[in-house]
Amino acid sequence: MLSAMSLPARRPVGLGALCAGFVAGVALQLQQAALWPGVVYAGLMLAGLTLALVLQRRLAHWRLTVWVFVAAAALGAGLTGWRATVFQENALQPALQGRDIAVTGTVLAMPQIGDDAVRFRFGVESAQLDGQDVTLPPRLLLGWYAGFGGARTHAGEASELDLQRQPQRLSAGERWQMTVRLKAPHGNSNPHGFDYELWLWEQGVQATGYVRAGPRDAPPRRLSSSWRYPVERARQSVREAIYQRVASRPLAGVLAALVVGDQNAIERADWDVFRATGVAHLMSISGLHITMFAWAASLLLGGLWRRSARLAPGLCLALPARSAGALGGLALAALYALFSGWGVPAQRTIWMLATVVLLRQSGRQWPWLQTWLLAMAVVVALDPWALMQAGFWLSFVAVGVLFATDSGATRAHATGATATFSLKNALKPGFWPALLAHSGGGLRRAVREQWVVTLALTPLSLLLFNQVSLVGLLANAVAIPWVTLLVTPLAMLGVLAPPLWDAAAWALGLLALFLQWLARWPLASVSVAAAPLWCALAGVLGGGLLALRLPWHWRALGVPLLLPVLLWQPARVASGQFELLAADIGQGNAVLVRTARHSLLYDTGPRLSRDSDAGHRVLVPLLRALGERIDLLVLSHRDLDHTGGAPAVLAMQPQAGLLSSMEDGHALQALRPATRCEAGQRWDWDGVTFEVLHPAQADYASPDKPGKPSKPNAMSCVLRVSNGRQSALLAGDIEAPQEARLVALDAARLKADILLVPHHGSKTSSSAAFLDAVQPRLALVQAGYRNHFGHPAPPVVARYEARGIALLRSPQCGAASWQSTAPGAPLCERAASRRYWHHADPEP
Repeated sequence: MLSAMSLPARRPVGLGALCAGFVAGVALQLQQAALWPGVVYAGLMLAGLTLALVLQRRLAHWRLTVWVFVAAAALGAGLTGWRATVFQENALQPALQGRDIAVTGTVLAMPQIGDDAVRFRFGVESAQLDGQDVTLPPRLLLGWYAGFGGARTHAGEASELDLQRQPQRLSAGERWQMTVRLKAPHGNSNPHGFDYELWLWEQGVQATGYVRAGPRDAPPRRLSSSWRYPVERARQSVREAIYQRVASRPLAGVLAALVVGDQNAIERADWDVFRATGVAHLMSISGLHITMFAWAASLLLGGLWRRSARLAPGLCLALPARSAGALGGLALAALYALFSGWGVPAQRTIWMLATVVLLRQSGRQWPWLQTWLLAMAVVVALDPWALMQAGFWLSFVAVGVLFATDSGATRAHATGATATFSLKNALKPGFWPALLAHSGGGLRRAVREQWVVTLALTPLSLLLFNQVSLVGLLANAVAIPWVTLLVTPLAMLGVLAPPLWDAAAWALGLLALFLQWLARWPLASVSVAAAPLWCALAGVLGGGLLALRLPWHWRALGVPLLLPVLLWQPARVASGQFELLAADIGQGNAVLVRTARHSLLYDTGPRLSRDSDAGHRVLVPLLRALGERIDLLVLSHRDLDHTGGAPAVLAMQPQAGLLSSMEDGHALQALRPATRCEAGQRWDWDGVTFEVLHPAQADYASPDKPGKPSKPNAMSCVLRVSNGRQSALLAGDIEAPQEARLVALDAARLKADILLVPHHGSKTSSSAAFLDAVQPRLALVQAGYRNHFGHPAPPVVARYEARGIALLRSPQCGAASWQSTAPGAPLCERAASRRYWHHADPEP
């Protein structure tokens, strides 16, 4: 649609307004909390298109530029909204959630193999519920979980039933019949957190679930196998071949990421090193790899085309070698992106390259700003939700700064301008070849371009990730040529000659040693609190000003523009007040308590698998974004849904003390020795009193003794927080016997304004006598969406409702914020950050 409205080079202002308006319209539509009827968006599209066509003939009048902007904005907003309404029509029907549905369909992509499950995308052909046909979304994201257990023969071999329960080998293109249990896309909702529901929306997934393969379920059946998805099958074969060839699983995982785009193959510890050194963008197929591949392919094809002129002189007359190389390089880069899994970043890079290459081939010579805006508009038109992704802004801001600082504009035509759209680094196609050739001018240009990008993107990276690597400049100076010119080519050629994978793994191992050494440097990376948008804009402007070719007294003006994003600190409560933030971590507990100058974290949420826990996924990013320095970590008891994220939090917060009821031999004690929580412990922070109410010292006696609690739940640390006017009670997983004892000891001490519901609302807790003693105005339930425990239990909910106690449940509320200054006005993150792709009304 945009290409049909492209304007000649003599009227670039109109084109710039058209592209900028289109992007702005899409950005505005993405802020909607709920979608309008489709007819409204269709009307916006029609009005915008009509106005743009009318104004197209009069763009020489600059006063009409504003109206062109408005027309394009209406077109962008209408088109995006209309696409969203069409997509939302295929959403999973609420009545089908949690039901056992027999589905027949096809594995759409290379499955992801984990320690606990095989995850795969499934295209639905037909579905039945209780023998009746039902309609499901066309694309599902499923997990086939291991560990169901089962009978064993006396010889120690798995029985047929046990084998049935385990995930079978899946390949793309296979047709399967299986029983699944589905739910609507639902993710955690936390301040500054990852938007899992947006990610699913952008991937075209409208339901998630798991394969039912228990003893009472019909066994999944492979119906047929075909080559309907040859690229995905080839990717899977290559990945398996890499794992068979390379003995080191971590190195094999990185090679698999570089060759077939399987980022999940990289282990979490390796990701931590890559992020700390600022080279994470290199360790999967990114814009930089595709750009370099396109550049190398264009040189090779252009050279071959010139040589072919000797045999067929008419070839170069019909199509110049330069054009043949550019178009051929683009086509091969598209095939490379397709083989890498055709991920969103790869698609974005291909659309960027295609826009600029085709523009150059048309003979148009537009100013860099119009070229930049056109490429952005094309990408946004094809993928409007890319505007919500960090990679999009890192790519375009980097390229824009390079052009604005004259680092690339003067050579844009010579290099095809083109292929500069690399993620995070945005380096020129000729950058590293010039460096390797030891050209003095090329080396100076390379160093300056890297410096310009670093200055400009540091404040933007701090806004997007709240973290920046101080060793990133050095790490990238070594890693970019090493990975793009040595490791990646060897890894790709290994598809034809597998022994080359050994050489690639050896080269990658050397780089890993260097990066691990850098990551151990003091202050290898720094974290700052999340700053508002205006701080980031000022920071990018300041970085660009420092990089401009200006006298130093003018460049120095960029320094104060950088300070807000570097020094920003969120406001805290006043002395004598406190606040709670109950993070949305699924089935588990994690509550941050903050006073004027101190912070306490109560529990750390669940561990989901060997490489996934609430600490890494939620709490570490959250604490980083809030600029928190934890003084004390309280782990109520040993259960994994309360301690799963503790290793990650303890590693991030080396100064934090540890208070817990865990036994002395617990594995976490090796990370940081814990002080026992015992009733009677008490301390004051900034006019706020913290008091442990349970367990008593005698409860730590041997569980073999009669009358002593043996269940971990019974040993939960119960913490009361009070400023003398308002109070909060964090009850862990205590059950009715412990509640009764607390009531008998001192019922008045239990009274609180807000209560963390004991044991996530289990029917074994929240007894009537306990609730009558606490008398909370508000109760927080931290539980997973549609969790298989059924928390909170209906009888428990009824007890709270009968007493007029408001229940905030994390699946519906997301992260819940509460302040002692406004005890009756809690804030729900899911409501505050609502967008139309979010799960609208999760069931209680």
